[in-house]
This record gives sequence, C-alpha cells and structure tokens, in this order.
Amino acid sequence: MRRIAPPLTGTALAVAAAALTAAPAYGASAGGLELSPASVVPGGQVTVRTAACGDGGSATGDAGAVGAGSIGLAPDAHGPGATGRFRVPPSAQPGTYEITVTCAGSGRRITGDLVVTLTPVRGQVHPRGSVKTGVGGALGPDPVQTAAGVAALAVAAAGGTWLLHRRARGDGI
Repeated sequence: MRRIAPPLTGTALAVAAAALTAAPAYGASAGGLELSPASVVPGGQVTVRTAACGDGGSATGDAGAVGAGSIGLAPDAHGPGATGRFRVPPSAQPGTYEITVTCAGSGRRITGDLVVTLTPVRGQVHPRGSVKTGVGGALGPDPVQTAAGVAALAVAAAGGTWLLHRRARGDGI
C-alpha cells in the first residue's frame, strides 16, 4: 500500500519559504554565525556577524566555497561580537554554501549556510487566480463562462431524463 503525504497549500509554502529565507542562518545570541541575508543572488552583499568571539573580539572568515575568498571581521561598534561583509561573485552558481569564521583569540570555528539563488526573494512571483482549463469552473473569474457551463449541464440532465422517461414508457428511442 502506498502512503501519500497530504499536499501543502500555496499559502503555507509561501509562508514557510519567507520564514526560512528571512531568518538568519544561525542565531548570533547562541554564539553562532548570522548571515544577513541568508539567501542572496550572485553579486549581492552579505553581512556576517557572530558573538562567539566575545566582546571586542576579531575573527577571520572564509567564503571560499562561494568564491568570495577571505573575510575580515572586526569588533562590532553596535554591540558584542564581530562583523564583516563580503560580496558574492556574479559568477556564483545557485546552491547552499558553508561560510566559516575562526575567532582570533580562542581559535573557535563557527559555520553558517548561505543560499545563493537566481531570483531575489522579494522579486519572486507567486501564481494567482484560477487555472485556465476551459468552461465550467465553478469559481472561475468569468461569470459568463460559469453560467454557460451550468446551462450546458442542465440541458444534458434534462435531455437524459427525457430519454430515460421515453424508454420507460416504451416509446422507443
């Protein structure tokens, strides 16, 4: 017996995608690596933050997996931790890339995932409306087509009833 998972609605998928792409890769408050944005197009700029190196700590990052080379992270002026920036090369291919940061004082290594996409998250187009499959859609955008479909079904039902009634009386078809 086959088991089929229930399909998700378009709204649920859109909300899940927005939540995954808007959230940082790892929480900086947990001592992880925060990449902002977590999803970027080739040529886009990414900010790297971490609180794992301590207050006033500096670090060196490696974005070689995506082709950006090394990153220098300096102490963050707006809070604890270190911050740095890099630009994703325009030639980067879509995929998920691991970005690593090594703290200067402790040698601690922190990683985070960067997703490279061809379409910016804000520029994605989500389908709207009904599928154009012909006349008969009960909730279609055109009430004239809906009325024509209902009328065709009524004529077919009346004709079928009339033929069955003739056969029952013995009039022949």
